[in-house]
Amino acid sequence: MKNKNILITGGAGFIGSHIANELMESNNITIIDNLSTGNIKNLKSKDHDNLNFIEGDICNFNLDDLTCDIDYIFHLAAMASVPLSIERPEECNEINLNATVKLLKSAADNDVEKIVFSSSSAVYGENKNMPLKETEPPMPKSPYASSKASCELYLKSFYESYGLKYTALRYFNVFGPKQDKNSQYSSVIPNFISALLEGKQAEIYGDGEQTRDFVYVGDIVKANIAASEADYNGIINVASGKKLSVNRLYEIVKDTLGSDLEPKYLPERPRDIKHSLADISNMEKINLKIDSDNFESQLIETINWFKTIL
Repeated sequence: MKNKNILITGGAGFIGSHIANELMESNNITIIDNLSTGNIKNLKSKDHDNLNFIEGDICNFNLDDLTCDIDYIFHLAAMASVPLSIERPEECNEINLNATVKLLKSAADNDVEKIVFSSSSAVYGENKNMPLKETEPPMPKSPYASSKASCELYLKSFYESYGLKYTALRYFNVFGPKQDKNSQYSSVIPNFISALLEGKQAEIYGDGEQTRDFVYVGDIVKANIAASEADYNGIINVASGKKLSVNRLYEIVKDTLGSDLEPKYLPERPRDIKHSLADISNMEKINLKIDSDNFESQLIETINWFKTIL
């Protein structure tokens, strides 16, 4: 992708900044981020000639000004915390759903080429039909998950009603450099890494036999770019298609760091999903293939980044 005008909402966040940094050299990038969870330091150059950074909130911003002359939108701005969405469901709805509908209307009015939406595997809830296919009915267990599922429906309706092209990417368990270990949405991987680097016991909720499908942030970036360029409208799982137990993950992190600390087991958290595994066959529709055999090298890269900040 080159010489395009691109809008990234939430572009200073963990995933959004990786997308921005990848595209910044060859495209004109506009980022809007209220910095509630993002950090401008995540961007490789906040003064780059190709970057227009706006500190603002899409909930109360003139979106027509944002989307005018934009080719592609990567929409990542959201309340991304399940616990916070349960505590503040109305605020979650305003940020995740209402603001998205306003953005879609503005994008359609201004003839944006395509919008790529960051959705979540949380929409599947406790569905036990593993591996999870995009055709499974949503079974959200939180206002956060409900908001993502609702946004997917709005994306489809705007495609049908206004011709606004879209792809909704359902991320599974994303990890990588720049992930905030203090975030309520943070993956178990940064929690394990930071605890062991600080010489503390890592915490595991439940028996540790719950499984997750981990995907590297670099692959999420590839998925976003591939989705923007592909002639596909619909929902795509973005994952490795492999499951890993939390206990086994801990052993890998511990061995990689050369630690002998054992984890501390805590009571299972309410609303936690026991198992998660994606069917990734639909990724071929956006010409995407993830090399899941690189997990340990990706983990090492993530660990090395955490070493620089701790």
